[in-house]
Amino acid sequence: MAAAAGHIVGRVLDFGCGSGELANIVPSNLYVGVDRDDVSLSHARLKYPQHCFVSNLSDELGLFDTIVSLAVIEHVQDPSAFLGDLAGYLADMPNASLIVTTPHPNIDWAHDLGASLGLFSRHASEEHEDLLDKRKLADAGTKAGLKMESYRQFLFFANQLALYKRRS
Repeated sequence: MAAAAGHIVGRVLDFGCGSGELANIVPSNLYVGVDRDDVSLSHARLKYPQHCFVSNLSDELGLFDTIVSLAVIEHVQDPSAFLGDLAGYLADMPNASLIVTTPHPNIDWAHDLGASLGLFSRHASEEHEDLLDKRKLADAGTKAGLKMESYRQFLFFANQLALYKRRS
């Protein structure tokens, strides 16, 4: 979340919001959190009662200046389609951006080790469809009609942040 915070402006869609921690830094009138997990949404609604949390994306939500999806893209089968779907909710403005974070593939061994030691879910290695590197993130964005404007690794190179904008 800290890696993405400096890029967040305007109305924010937090896709895969979990317990809603991003709501801590976004005013309630500018925030919509989406998650499919009802337990996480219940926690988010209790902790941030003024913020909007929903279980599904819909056109009624409108468009957003910033779309944030933290540690979600590695769980989807088709990253390009995922980014394309989210881009459909991106405002048609030059500064509108879509931000994703994801673990770097070089640390996949840590997930496997953590699962075998019981530190992570026993299914940790099965939970990820694919760990994308910089090239795969850029390619997925291109196929979705987006351009990766910036990229950086953080947390000792274990995680990555990709920031996309609409292609001009």
